[in-house]
Amino acid sequence: MKLLRTLAFAGLALGLAALQPAVAQEKKTITIGATAGPNYDQVKLGIKPVLEKKGYTVKLVEFNDYVQPNIALAQGSLDANVFQHLVYLRKFAADKGLDLVDVAQVPVAPMGLYTKQRKSLADVREGDRITMANDPSNLARALFFLQQNGLIKVKADIDPLKATEKDVAENPHKLKLTPIEAAQVPRTLDDAAYAVVNGNFAIASGLKLSSALALEKTPEHYLNVVAVRAAEKDSSITREIVAAFHSPEYKAIIDQHFQGYARPAYLQ
Repeated sequence: MKLLRTLAFAGLALGLAALQPAVAQEKKTITIGATAGPNYDQVKLGIKPVLEKKGYTVKLVEFNDYVQPNIALAQGSLDANVFQHLVYLRKFAADKGLDLVDVAQVPVAPMGLYTKQRKSLADVREGDRITMANDPSNLARALFFLQQNGLIKVKADIDPLKATEKDVAENPHKLKLTPIEAAQVPRTLDDAAYAVVNGNFAIASGLKLSSALALEKTPEHYLNVVAVRAAEKDSSITREIVAAFHSPEYKAIIDQHFQGYARPAYLQ
């Protein structure tokens, strides 16, 4: 009997020992997704080194659309993603039935109005085509941005977070408002008169913020956020990620490489 107990304890010890490396590896590996351009670069330059100094292996996954990063996060392929503002996150999560939450705000390149066909907004012509992102939150954002620049007027009673091109009340230049997939908008500059381009895709495509005819004064609810699964909101991994975004090292990277970006209060 004593021999059996000894063997049993030995087997249990071996089993636990076999599990420990896998658990340790899981806790020491962090996978973060971000869209191409400044979102990815912020994580690569400002977050990855901070986490690696703490002993983590950091894997970065680059995306080129606004759909797959949240799907990958919800499915567990990512520990966090960085690419979207809070309005988009909440709507996407509700529409898809995903339990995702925000845990930190991060800087975002402002939305801008760009052109290769005209010299200024004063050169707008009747029937000019203007392209913009087609996802609901960024479409509404683009329409109010155009309104701020005097090109259209949106119906007064429309929720500024839900407006579509059908809610335009006044369009004196009979502009052709053309929503398309956000990442493709910069490519339309060769044939569209103007394009309203989200900041990250503008920079990823080689456009400079300084070359925009107008830049958005970004409201706080359009700052980008770090998203995680709700079940992991208070996990040690999430706490480490949030701490990295609040670190002096990250702020130094933003100050050096991302000037002109709209920032959350903690980075002012």
